[in-house]
Amino acid sequence: MAAKPTIPAMDVPAEPHPRLSSISAVVLSDYWALTKPEVNTLICVAAAAGFYLGYAGRLGDFPFWLLIHTLAGTLLVASGTATLNQYLERRFDAQMRRTARRPLAAERLEPETGLRFGILLSLTGGIYLAVAVNALSSLLAAITLASYLFIYTPLKRKTSLCTLAGAFPGAMPPLIGWAAATGTLSMGAWILYVMLFLWQFPHFMSVAWIYREDYARAGYLVLPRGERKNQFVALGSVLPLLLLLPVCLAPTLLGRAGLLYAIAALLLASAFLYCGIQLALHRSNAVAKRLLFASILYLPIAFILMMICKP
Repeated sequence: MAAKPTIPAMDVPAEPHPRLSSISAVVLSDYWALTKPEVNTLICVAAAAGFYLGYAGRLGDFPFWLLIHTLAGTLLVASGTATLNQYLERRFDAQMRRTARRPLAAERLEPETGLRFGILLSLTGGIYLAVAVNALSSLLAAITLASYLFIYTPLKRKTSLCTLAGAFPGAMPPLIGWAAATGTLSMGAWILYVMLFLWQFPHFMSVAWIYREDYARAGYLVLPRGERKNQFVALGSVLPLLLLLPVCLAPTLLGRAGLLYAIAALLLASAFLYCGIQLALHRSNAVAKRLLFASILYLPIAFILMMICKP
């Protein structure tokens, strides 16, 4: 009897193990979370506004690729700063409901992994800015990282004035963008800096109020203890917004934005101020959330108005 024909064996690539694929997705998600993408969105908007307004009025085509290089380098440094901040605060983050699920606080990633990742992002971003853009933008990014990590971060556990200290590096993105476009820092750049500097106080007051118990549990002194807390929140919510009203008109007064911008900016800042006054008067989580939402809307809208409402 004839033997049955045999079929040669073929090497069939194994299907990826679903559990391994799931683990890889979680790890990638954790690395992504370390960079704080929601914060980086606002940082990129501010840097892009600084770049665009700094370049406005110059001869020649708009340097689109230089803008891309600027945003890429800024994003890398900002992501590295966020990662290193979580590395430094991982033990305290674990004590707060808002941050307990962060990758390092929840111990899904090893601390050394976060440290190496943060250093890699920061160095890559700084070098990238120096090579692809210019030295001034790289220097400003380095100053931002150093002051945020080594001044603001430790002060959060020592004094409620940490918000003031943190506002200085927090307002740097438009300076980085302006420096990238022009190689210098002129009056227009500093107006953007002051706007962002003042914006941070009501934004952070709303966050600090909503999560005040969380911060206190972790030993952060972002708000004073006792009755002084109420006056501190009221002052931090209203005074910077009162100062923001005249500052937001400066681009028009200096000829960098048109009258339409001035009207829209004044209305926008007034609505923002109203939300700040409401928190000062009522101090509830619901009112604080409205102020937080207003702050998130205000910044990109104000910068976009400035860019499109030319004189």
